[in-house]
Amino acid sequence: MAGKNSNKIVDMRVKSDDQLSGDLAELKREAFNLRFQAATNQLERPARIKEVRRDIARIKTLQTQRTSAAVKA
Repeated sequence: MAGKNSNKIVDMRVKSDDQLSGDLAELKREAFNLRFQAATNQLERPARIKEVRRDIARIKTLQTQRTSAAVKA
């Protein structure tokens, strides 16, 4: 399991800021749709909500790290 998550992080670190922003927007849209499906009892994989939330957090963390590194430089 840990290897799978570290691969996601490595993939995210390689992406540009614009790609990360696009991924973040897509994940937020997916999170909205999943919440809507959960409210109407049409959700197939409840664990996907947790995965999406964590991916959003990973991207936001990476963006914050890049911003603080740019300020320091």
